[in-house]
Amino acid sequence: MKAFILSLFLYISLISSSFGQDVKITSSFDSTKIFIGDQVKYTITIDKPADIRLSFPVFKDTICKNIDIISGPKTDSISSQNGRMKIIQKYIVTSFDSGRYQVPPVFAEVKNSGGLKRYYSDYSLLEVMRIKITPPDTTAKIFDIVQPYKAPVTLGEILPWVLLILLAGALGWAIVRYLKNHKKSENGVEVFVPMDPAHVIAFRELENLKAEELWQKGEIKKYYTRLTEILRQYLENRFSVYSLELTTAETLEALVKTGFRKNGSYNDLKAVLTGADLVKFAKYNPVASENETHFQTSWNFVVATKENDMITEPAEEKISGREEIV
Repeated sequence: MKAFILSLFLYISLISSSFGQDVKITSSFDSTKIFIGDQVKYTITIDKPADIRLSFPVFKDTICKNIDIISGPKTDSISSQNGRMKIIQKYIVTSFDSGRYQVPPVFAEVKNSGGLKRYYSDYSLLEVMRIKITPPDTTAKIFDIVQPYKAPVTLGEILPWVLLILLAGALGWAIVRYLKNHKKSENGVEVFVPMDPAHVIAFRELENLKAEELWQKGEIKKYYTRLTEILRQYLENRFSVYSLELTTAETLEALVKTGFRKNGSYNDLKAVLTGADLVKFAKYNPVASENETHFQTSWNFVVATKENDMITEPAEEKISGREEIV
C-alpha cells in the first residue's frame, strides 16, 4: 500500500512538473480579411516558464509567399508572478496579390542535455480581397461642361502690377542715365566702345566651355545647356534670331526666314540642338566621342557662318583640327 501511495505521489509530481514547463505559442492576424494593399498586424505570442531559454526565428522580408513585411518585429515581454513569461512579437504586413493564404505554424525550440524540442503554433489564415469597382452608370444624362466664371478685375489686383511697371521703368531710366554719364571722357566727349563680332564672342565662350571640362566631370546636362546657349547667343548676334526662349524647331524656322539656306551648316546646327534636347529632356547619356563631336560641330558652324567683311578681323590659326581665335 505504501509503495502504491509513493508511486501515485511521484506520478502527480511529474504531471505538475510537466505542466509547469508547458510552452504555448500562438500566431494570428488582427483581421482575417483585408483588401489588396491594406496593412494588418501579425502577432506571435510565446507563453513559457521564465527559466526556459527558447530560440525562435525572426522574419525579415516576408511572412510567407505574397505576404510582405512592412515593419517589425517589435518585441515586448511580460513577466507574471507565477514564474511564467510572455514574449510578444508584432509585425505590420500587407499583400498585393488576392487570395486565401495559410501561414505555416511558427515554432520555438529549446536545446538541453536531452536533445532538441520544438513547440509549434497553429496555422494562421488571411484572405486578401480585390476592391469591387462599380461600373459607371451609362443611363445617366450627359451635360455640357460649365464654362468658367469670369470675375471682374478689381483695382486692388491691378495696382501692384502698375506700381511694379513704374518701378521697373524708373530703374531702367536710372541705369541708362548712369551708363551715359560714365561713358564720357574727362573733356566731355562720349567714348564709343565697339562690341566684339559675333563669332569672336562665340569662339571665346566655346574656349571657356572647353576649359571648364564639364562633361569630363559628369556634368553632362550643364555642358549641353552651356553649349546651346553659346550657339543661340551667336544666332542672336549674327542673324538677329532671338532663340534663347525658342524651341529647336522654332529656332531653325526663324533662321531660315532670315534667308539662311538648308545646307551643311544648317544640318550641323540642327544636329547639335537636337542632341542637346535629348540630353536635357530625354535623359540621354552620350558617350565621350559624341560630346567632342558636338563641340567640334558647333565650332565648325561658327567658322562657316561668321562674317568675313569685318573692318578688323582677328588673327586665326589652325589648332587641333579647328580654327581658334588668338
